[in-house]
Amino acid sequence: MEPVTMKVCNAKNDSFATLPFARSYQLEALEKAMKQNTIVFLETGSGKTLIAVMLLRSYAHLLRRPAQSYIAVFLVPTVVLVTQQAEVIKMHTDLKVGKYWGDMGVDFWDAATWQKELDEHEVLVMTPKILLDALSHTYIKPNMIKVLIFDECHNARGNHPYVRIMKDFYHQSHIKEVPRIFGMTASPIKAKAKGSDPDAYWKDISLLENLMMSKVYTCVSEAVLAEYVPFPNAKAQLYDKDAPNASQMLLIDVLNMLRDKHISAVRNLGVEESIEQSICSKLKKLSKTCQFCLDELGFWAALKAAEILSSDKIDIFSWGELDVRGERTLKAFSADMIKEFATYKPSGVSDCNLSISNVKANKDARIISSKVLCLVEALLGYRCLKDLRCIIFVERVVTAMVLETILDQLLQSNGWRARYIAGNQSALKSQSRKEQNSIVEEFRRGVVNILVATSILEEGLDVQSCNLVIRFDPSANICSFIQSRGRARMLNSDFLLMVRRGDDFELSRAKTYLSSGDQMRKECLSHAVVPCQPIDFDEFDKIVYRVPSTGAIVTLSSSVNLIYFYCSRLPSDGYFKPTPRCIIDEDLGTCTLLFPNSCPLQSVSVKGNKKMLKHLACLEACKKLHEKGALTDTLVPDIVVEEGLMKDIEREPYNEDQSMYIPHEIVGEGPKHSSDEYYSYLMELKQDFYSDIAVHDIIMLSRTELASDVGNMHFDMEVDWGNMSVNVRYTGRIHLTNEQVALCRKFQVALLGVLRDHDLGKLVESLKGLENWENDDVDVSLYDYLLVPHQWVHQNSLADWECNSSASFLRDIQSSFTICNKRKCVQQDDVYTKNGYLHRSVLEKCLVCTPHNGYFYSISGFLDGLNGNSFLSLKDGEFKTYKSYFKMRHGIDLQFQDQTLLCGRQVFRLRNYLLRCKTRRERESSGASVELPPELCLVILSPISVATLYTFSFIPSIMHRVESLLLSANLRSTIMTEHCTQNVIPATKVLEALTTKRCQEKFHLESLETLGDSFLKYAVCQQLFESCQNNHEGLLSIKKERIISNAALCKLGCQRKIPGFIRYDSFDPKTWMIPGNIPANGRLKKEYLSSTFFVYNGGLRKIKSKRVADVVEALIGAFLSSGGEAASIMFMKWLGIKLEFSLVTHPRNFPVNPRMLVNITHVESLLNYSFKDPSLVVEALTHGSYLLPEVPRCYQRLEFLGDAVLDHLITIHLYSKYPEMTPGLLTDLRSASVNNECYALCALRAGLHKHILHASQTLYKQMAAAVASFEQSSVETTFGWESEISFPKVLADIIESLAGAIFVDSGFNKEVVFKSISPLLEPLVTPETLKLNPIRELHFICQKHHYIMKKKKTRENGVASIKLEVEANGSVYTHTCTASNKEMATKLASKAVLKSLKESIENL
Repeated sequence: MEPVTMKVCNAKNDSFATLPFARSYQLEALEKAMKQNTIVFLETGSGKTLIAVMLLRSYAHLLRRPAQSYIAVFLVPTVVLVTQQAEVIKMHTDLKVGKYWGDMGVDFWDAATWQKELDEHEVLVMTPKILLDALSHTYIKPNMIKVLIFDECHNARGNHPYVRIMKDFYHQSHIKEVPRIFGMTASPIKAKAKGSDPDAYWKDISLLENLMMSKVYTCVSEAVLAEYVPFPNAKAQLYDKDAPNASQMLLIDVLNMLRDKHISAVRNLGVEESIEQSICSKLKKLSKTCQFCLDELGFWAALKAAEILSSDKIDIFSWGELDVRGERTLKAFSADMIKEFATYKPSGVSDCNLSISNVKANKDARIISSKVLCLVEALLGYRCLKDLRCIIFVERVVTAMVLETILDQLLQSNGWRARYIAGNQSALKSQSRKEQNSIVEEFRRGVVNILVATSILEEGLDVQSCNLVIRFDPSANICSFIQSRGRARMLNSDFLLMVRRGDDFELSRAKTYLSSGDQMRKECLSHAVVPCQPIDFDEFDKIVYRVPSTGAIVTLSSSVNLIYFYCSRLPSDGYFKPTPRCIIDEDLGTCTLLFPNSCPLQSVSVKGNKKMLKHLACLEACKKLHEKGALTDTLVPDIVVEEGLMKDIEREPYNEDQSMYIPHEIVGEGPKHSSDEYYSYLMELKQDFYSDIAVHDIIMLSRTELASDVGNMHFDMEVDWGNMSVNVRYTGRIHLTNEQVALCRKFQVALLGVLRDHDLGKLVESLKGLENWENDDVDVSLYDYLLVPHQWVHQNSLADWECNSSASFLRDIQSSFTICNKRKCVQQDDVYTKNGYLHRSVLEKCLVCTPHNGYFYSISGFLDGLNGNSFLSLKDGEFKTYKSYFKMRHGIDLQFQDQTLLCGRQVFRLRNYLLRCKTRRERESSGASVELPPELCLVILSPISVATLYTFSFIPSIMHRVESLLLSANLRSTIMTEHCTQNVIPATKVLEALTTKRCQEKFHLESLETLGDSFLKYAVCQQLFESCQNNHEGLLSIKKERIISNAALCKLGCQRKIPGFIRYDSFDPKTWMIPGNIPANGRLKKEYLSSTFFVYNGGLRKIKSKRVADVVEALIGAFLSSGGEAASIMFMKWLGIKLEFSLVTHPRNFPVNPRMLVNITHVESLLNYSFKDPSLVVEALTHGSYLLPEVPRCYQRLEFLGDAVLDHLITIHLYSKYPEMTPGLLTDLRSASVNNECYALCALRAGLHKHILHASQTLYKQMAAAVASFEQSSVETTFGWESEISFPKVLADIIESLAGAIFVDSGFNKEVVFKSISPLLEPLVTPETLKLNPIRELHFICQKHHYIMKKKKTRENGVASIKLEVEANGSVYTHTCTASNKEMATKLASKAVLKSLKESIENL
């Protein structure tokens, strides 16, 4: 056999690679590793990792990004070591290090995710299974790896991932270049004692060398290392054999009888065979565990084990693993064991008085075994140590758990604290990796002094202060011995081996282990020049399936796992697990794999070597599944790839800062100094309530023609005392001069500014800004439309005198009113004001400001007979003259006290009249009048009546609605134009879809969202069902979610700029932009929606991604409700959801007569429908557990389709039947009509459960229980919420699958489906019969009244339960409920808490 001579890339030999503190043997090992593939065999603590780091430094120039695309891979056998080794690499290199382990979800990463990791990192630290999978699926190519490091490489035995990596990818003939391989171990042999035969040692060492293509480097002797590495003192700690204890032997017999009793009880439960076996297996395990503790550790240890195993802290009875009866049985057995222990407890023994002296005094009672007592005494021998750090290695997890308790009790006087640590795969108790890391860290800091550990800590744990290691149980092999000894890192530390006195074999084995290090070292050195040889492949090693296009491979050894992994991802429920069934005929030498009926492959048969039959069948199945597309070209299950794509969508970042669009029709960019023609729209205002102030009509003048359904529309506004109707209609065009436009702008800026701000300073600032803009040559985009009283317009022209007169006083305000041009009194009717002397008629109807208090008033006229010397009646009954009142209140001396006072009332405050009014009240007085001295008044506008002011107070709300409708029309036009479709969708319907509930208006998107959601789901499910004939329900569901999930819809919506159109918050008149005001940022920016349509960007606001998705669904509903399915599909195509309905009936392969399996005629009579293809009925009634080859499919695909069809049919039925319902009501009606409980009741009432084909004993019993409960219940409706019965979901599934079957059979005619299924659902829920789900109702009440609700999973008598607490008005209402599932338990608990709340709190 020729030696291995493969090309290996060389390192860069420079001083940069070495570290200044490296030891001589480390530098020698590095030199060796840089020249050839090397396995470093050195004692634990000798710094092997540092050699690996220096090797990485020497290869850094070949790894650094972005110049290089190669990587180094550092493999570690356990997850605990991933972070530890990665941190060492980061500390001593500048390379970018990535860390990978299974819990990160690496198993489900796709090629894109791996490529991102490869682009970002230069060294990848991972567990070996991850690399093996990545190589198998070609996510990482073998030639990409320049350095491959194997930590603890002695694990490369059997079928370990280390072996598979080397065999499958680097020992193949087509591999021409291998990476630099570097192995690290404290023992190249992982086997039991080899004795004194040197050939036996070399045989194992050479196998490792050949596999790794590497030669072992080691030191000549331990003496070389002793200078740097402290070696612990190995000592044998002898203990005596326990004498037989009659009482405990009798207890064992009692425990066995107790176990048999409970096993018999389990067999009488009538549960499914697999569950029965699981419970019995757990019972036997619990019994054996306690008996082991009794035999090996003593009575107290066994009692503690029983208590630990019966504790709720143990996770072996977690929700969903066993049914309630199984949990109760196991808990009952544990409780009975504890009772028996109490019966046989030695006298005087209890936790409170247990001590070493007590144990020794009662030695014959065997409270603890001699071995445990010896351990305690050995530890006490180190009480003089200032800072004890001890690791005790045990074989079993239960030993570690009980020793922690015993040591804590017996050694507490020494101030020592013990903790146990075990692998997270333990069947007894699973410690999280976070918990394990925390315990190790406490041990490092000295908070914990004693660690009782299984083999999990033998490799890799680095605690320099560990000064004592005890092998409570013997080492399994040489490697385990050396590794555990190496944990003692302190100088002068001890390594104690506990050996039973007289056990010469164990003593001899320990001595062999101690000498094995020297023997292995001698063999490595003596064969140092012997080249590596090619490894031997058996005939099965080379049997692989390779995908030509990608190079992905699956081997015989990996095929079994891949097949089982693929089947585990098929759809399942609580009644069956989709696993392949293997039938081996040893006589014929054949193996047949039968797959679940949701798998596209029904069976595979192979013939071959009997030992490898199952592997050969699995490999052939992998090949067939790949050919069918169920395994991708990287040999990953298709559903995993789909889930990866789904996760990519969910991970895609979303920016909550979204634009707020403004319709282009109300924005202008100039020119500013030219006459223009305006479109005139009359806004007629009518109030259906009495008011002492009348409203009049307003004219809106726009430079751009509005959409027809916006320029001619009607809507209502609600006020506290009635309705205000607004009718908008187009009245023609009107020509305005530049001067008229400027005056109108000033008028509306002043009037609306006063109404909005009530601030003279802001008014002055606005007018100055407008003047500067008019005089500036730079164009600025701003809200550019005019609003004038209707009486200003006569025969399509503007009355100049009214416009001029009203705005004439604004010149005084633009400059400081204290220096304005004030004329002297020349007429008897002149009155002195802040504007100077004005004629009395100017003040008859005007708008004034009183600067001394900043108020604005509408003046209706003079109060004849009242002046400054007149008396004013104050609230306290005192009388003062107006002159003295103003002096007292405002410090103002009236100079013209003889002037007649003015009658004014404060200007109206703006309100949002689009809000829903919950209650109405009587019309109140429109405001009390006040008396004002003219000299304190600054005239803003004159003439202007109080009616005009009152009318204009509605303008912001009116224009907000107009603006919203224009924006909706813009979006509609953008969509329609791209598809050359007429505007059949009203702008009001689009606006409803864009309006969120937060706006608090009479309409919002919820109804349309519900409608759109149902149609989207229906359309997508129908297309997927038709186009993906070989996809199972699980894959269809993932594909559906990729299209209709909130994340996907949000992404599509953002791509089409929908967030800018959304009305997200209620309208605030205080932030309304007055036409003519200059924007704060100086300019509104254009944003194009298409090549022809644009809007303006009004800034940013925050919108949640869920809200964007809701709006997209509501828009689908808007187009559906107004334009039908064609319009809705058109919108979805514009959005980016491609839908093509082929409506082709595909051929079906059904080998037997369907009528032999199901009473087709009876089912047809129940459905009032005759099937053209009866096999659809069989498929619709076949559960996944029914694994007969003559029924090729179960109901899951039809259920997938029928669920969507029924959901849409019922939603559109409710939407059409109750068109006037409030938006939230449709959601509640749909929720009450479309749910599993409702459908299950229908199935029971129709007797459909009798026709279900299944092979599940559990399902049979649950259906029988559901039927019995249903027959005894008084539930007359099918709404579901009132029922306290937990129905098997299968009953609901068949209603949906039958709907899907009818849909397919009828040529995808959903009306036929509704006609057939709706009688089963009668009586359908109505607004009158609607009852909220108790869970939703309780949440609503708590949210409304600010009650505090807490929900937690608890345990009552060993059974998982839901506990609800509601804190309301100082009282706490609590209820705990147990049921077969969490959903039902939560519903029943909510129902009970609701009842208590309603009985205790009135008018809730």
